[in-house]
Amino acid sequence: MRAVYSFRSTSKAFNMKTQYSPKTVSVSDPTLYLQRGNGIPSASNTAALLLVAVSLTACGGKGAEVEHRQAEQQAEQRHQVASQRQAEMRDAAKVEMARVAAPMQMSSNGAVMGMSIAPMPRDYAAIPLAQNKFEQQVQNGIMVAGEIPVSTFFIDVDTGSYATLRRMLREGRLPEKGTVRVEEMLNYFAYDYPLPAKNAAPFSVTTELAPSPYNDDMMLLRIGLKGYDLPKSQLGASNLVFLLDVSGSMASADKLPLLQTALKLLTAQLSAQDKVSIVVYAGAAGVVLDGVSGNDTQTLTYALEQLSAGGSINGGQGITQAYQLAKKHFIPNGINRVILATDGDFNVGVTDFDDLIALIEKEKDHGIGLTTLGFGLGNYNDQLMEQLADKGNGNYAYIDTLNEARKVLVDELSSTLFTIAKDVKVQVEFNPALVSEYRLIGYENRALAREDFNNYKVDAGEIGAGHTVTALYELRYVEAGNRMNDKLRYGVDAQTGKEKYSRKEIAFLKLRYKLPAQTQSQLLSYPIRLDQSVKQLEQASDDFRFAAAVAGLGQLLNGSHYLHQFDYTKLSLLARSALGDDPFGYRHEFVQLMETAAAIEQSNQLPIKKAFDGSDKPFPPQDKLHGEPMRDKSNPRNERLQ
Repeated sequence: MRAVYSFRSTSKAFNMKTQYSPKTVSVSDPTLYLQRGNGIPSASNTAALLLVAVSLTACGGKGAEVEHRQAEQQAEQRHQVASQRQAEMRDAAKVEMARVAAPMQMSSNGAVMGMSIAPMPRDYAAIPLAQNKFEQQVQNGIMVAGEIPVSTFFIDVDTGSYATLRRMLREGRLPEKGTVRVEEMLNYFAYDYPLPAKNAAPFSVTTELAPSPYNDDMMLLRIGLKGYDLPKSQLGASNLVFLLDVSGSMASADKLPLLQTALKLLTAQLSAQDKVSIVVYAGAAGVVLDGVSGNDTQTLTYALEQLSAGGSINGGQGITQAYQLAKKHFIPNGINRVILATDGDFNVGVTDFDDLIALIEKEKDHGIGLTTLGFGLGNYNDQLMEQLADKGNGNYAYIDTLNEARKVLVDELSSTLFTIAKDVKVQVEFNPALVSEYRLIGYENRALAREDFNNYKVDAGEIGAGHTVTALYELRYVEAGNRMNDKLRYGVDAQTGKEKYSRKEIAFLKLRYKLPAQTQSQLLSYPIRLDQSVKQLEQASDDFRFAAAVAGLGQLLNGSHYLHQFDYTKLSLLARSALGDDPFGYRHEFVQLMETAAAIEQSNQLPIKKAFDGSDKPFPPQDKLHGEPMRDKSNPRNERLQ
């Protein structure tokens, strides 16, 4: 094995290369690598050699004694060489850590003077233990409209859950039940909602009602928002601070190298009016770029290409420096945003999570938002990435491929950077005279108390330029019967009322939002009429049926017990019938992922074939003498069981 160790001093980089065998391995901690017995004998290996030498001496007389002494001397020499090399490596590591911790000097254009960062190896690092952190969601239950007629939540424009799901399915495994956020799957896709009228609200509101594909006796209500869009040329000046994780956990090719390429795509969209700063954190935080012009492509590209991974994490210090630079280059009435890119392994160095959240919320109130970009799996902290973006008035995306980087940072750049409305809340009041029960699909961790809808101090979700937001309610009419909840013994189970609209409106939709520079919210309201519904699911729009399919897959993967007549077969028919206009192929990709999930689910349910001895072993028992499969009398050719 050819182990390559790279250390950097303040003056120049130096390499120590030692030939051991034909294979090349990159090691972030060479001392640890050597201690594991790779190439240079450790103390335990030396002891084993001495034991072998002693046993040879006992069997071989003087010749064996000479060989024993030679072996002992050689082992001692190898041990001394290994100890010396380990000491040299530890000293070099100390020099490197001191260099990283030292303050960086900046040139006039904002770049770090004397920046010497070894190029990132393009091979995959060792696969870490599976320590991903995904929050378990308790799915929303069925509510009785006569008891709790009002449902309140805030919107979500994150898409990270869908992208992480895509990666898992492509790797041949299913997510843990309850960890898929259905709303992030829904909002990954664009829908053909109308743009808002000029001089009206910053977003349009669309509702659609049709029979539910999940249960024959229920209806499905879709609520859709569409923000006004802006071309990139009209976004205004941007002050962006890239807070980049370059710790050892980012070494694999699907993390830092992909991150570097993704940010090159983003910086290629910037102009002279924009400012870019880069802060890295790993063991110690440092400023790589300080307010470089957005059109200085050479400096930006060079800085990104020179990043390399190594060290432990001190994210708390890095995020403080990032906000300091964002305030230093703050652009009034412009886009001021910190973009955190990491694998979410954000534990070392953050002594108090509440303090971190308080910092993010304080800077959000000062006009500096936070967007989080996730990379890699193995030690990925999905839960933290989502929470940080929510508290920072930003959005959370997971980058698993270069195509996803292009989608988030190029095609949807306006949506990612430019907020058109904040603290957007949704409240639906169902009419108990017509609706007996309902449930909100997804948005479990975005529920609000009923009174929070009118409380302007309660934080909620943001919507960016061109964003679409979709929410689905499954509901049952009073006349349908088959209620999940028993009728009340006391009181009125369903209001009859004398209002003229009580038998025409199934629900009343209200929305509150604030414009980015305002503190007081504005109210929108829309009645949802019974005559808006269609009688057959096939009569609903392609967008409606596709959204139902997306939510259906999310519920199947979460193990929902509310899908009484819905399975992968019906899901496939529904999704394939609703592909509609798909210019980027995202809906066709969804169909492929759906079929992959169905295949994995089916393979997981296959029973293990019984072996010849009646055990659950997948292979026949081995002949103890010859180590070959034993012959079965009923299967003389020993053919594989089907």
